[in-house]
Amino acid sequence: MASVGSHPSWLEQAVFYEIYPQSFYDSNNDGIGDIPGITAKLDYIHDLGCNALWINPCFASPFKDAGYDISDYCQVAPRYGSNDDLVELFTQAHDRNMHVLLDLVPGHTSEEHPWFQSSQQAEDNNFSDRYIWTNNAFDGYSMPFIGGESQRDAAYILNFFKCQPALNYGFATTDRSWQMSPDSAAAQATRQAMVDVMKFWLSRGCDGFRVDMAYSLVKNDSDDKKETIHAWQEMLSTIKSEYPESAFVSEWGVPNQSLQAGFDMDFYLDWHSEDTGNGYNLLARNTSNPISRADDTSYLNADSNQSARSFLDDYIPQYERSKDLGHFCFITCNHDTPRWSPRLTERERKLAFALISTMPGVPFIYYGDEIGMRYQTLPSKEGGYYRTGSRTPMQWDRSDNLGFSQAASDDLYLPVDSSSDAPTVADQEKQSDSMLSWVKQVITVRNEHPALQASSKFTLLAAPSTGRSLAYLRSSHDQSQRLLVAINPGKQTERLRLDQPLPLLENKAPEVLLGEVDIKTEHIELGPQSAAILELAGITD
Repeated sequence: MASVGSHPSWLEQAVFYEIYPQSFYDSNNDGIGDIPGITAKLDYIHDLGCNALWINPCFASPFKDAGYDISDYCQVAPRYGSNDDLVELFTQAHDRNMHVLLDLVPGHTSEEHPWFQSSQQAEDNNFSDRYIWTNNAFDGYSMPFIGGESQRDAAYILNFFKCQPALNYGFATTDRSWQMSPDSAAAQATRQAMVDVMKFWLSRGCDGFRVDMAYSLVKNDSDDKKETIHAWQEMLSTIKSEYPESAFVSEWGVPNQSLQAGFDMDFYLDWHSEDTGNGYNLLARNTSNPISRADDTSYLNADSNQSARSFLDDYIPQYERSKDLGHFCFITCNHDTPRWSPRLTERERKLAFALISTMPGVPFIYYGDEIGMRYQTLPSKEGGYYRTGSRTPMQWDRSDNLGFSQAASDDLYLPVDSSSDAPTVADQEKQSDSMLSWVKQVITVRNEHPALQASSKFTLLAAPSTGRSLAYLRSSHDQSQRLLVAINPGKQTERLRLDQPLPLLENKAPEVLLGEVDIKTEHIELGPQSAAILELAGITD
């Protein structure tokens, strides 16, 4: 098993900013965001306090699934620029002491990828077994499959859309003659091909990858994902031996599995269905309707009357099982997840940022969440469906298209928010009490205090089942710095009793670093919908 000490040292102080490239900034005015546009905005991201980027897929693609259908892993899509543009982005980011993760999609390719074009030929070739094929064109399986579209007499297995044939990493258990084991030569060749892709970009300055659907490589795997874990251990150990400071974050959501597999980070994903949810979902998005406040019963909703216990009952056991293996990371949103706004108010979103930025792990901020960009109800674009509403252009200022592009509005990748009060960076930079100003303050506190680093100790102090408040302690590894974080998302003032008086800080009361709180001898009082970060006395020898 990996340990925290084996992970890239820069992750301890990392704050990530996720960029959907087609929607961030259009530098050539064709209506689509591009890589030079990201480079042009690096200073904004740096000034926000973020020192790392995750860029969604920017590789060659027919864009039937917004770039998650890759036709060439080693070529930037022309609409985003060139490979040289991406290398320049790496260089400019490194000059600012920032790191860049690309998005790796290892489970499938586009049907237009040269590998698949060769694999579907009738004659055997080096790529015949790169994908998963049945024995004949009329032979299907319980997994989605497509028959009748290839020269070879077989049907091919899909991962998601019809355009995404699944790569062959083998089957943990087999029940058909065409299924190969994870140790087969074909599965080994697929793993090596993915290692080659990672090395291609790492050698050009990339700092690592966010890995799409990392838990789903080996088919028919057991619930403990034994074979998929083994596949990743093999691939990542090869990469880490050559690039020890490279970082990997998995779309997995089960940290004791993903971190054993060799990942440095795992996302606390937003899982919600009619029948089930998880702790993150209970924290911030406990609704099936992304814009309905009435149906939202998440902890951060001031009207929900929910305590923090349900969220903590899910989170803490996972944190305890995985804290010595790596980082379990909170997100504000992502390209697959409905934005907080307009469902949560600005006040509630500020509390969410305070919590996510001070919990263990490495926080990930989705572009635009720092100004409160709103989920938009839109027709599907490039396979986005309901996700399309979280992928609209970044809102920079009050110029045409809210500063995203000088192209005609009809030529934009997606329409900008047409509301008269659409939030923009330029407006909020002028306001000391804006969402953007608050986010900068929270991130600054995090960046300036070792007690808030990714693996610094977390101790739950209070989360009464009959109240709304939550309090926890973050402590630096040597215990010399300790911060108390307290949050009350409810509409009433709440008192949190303490087991012992707060320790004095240099013979005076604890320093309030952010927010407001009334400090008493044996309790603290939090006003309605408030958060506070206090510095306590450290423990010294």
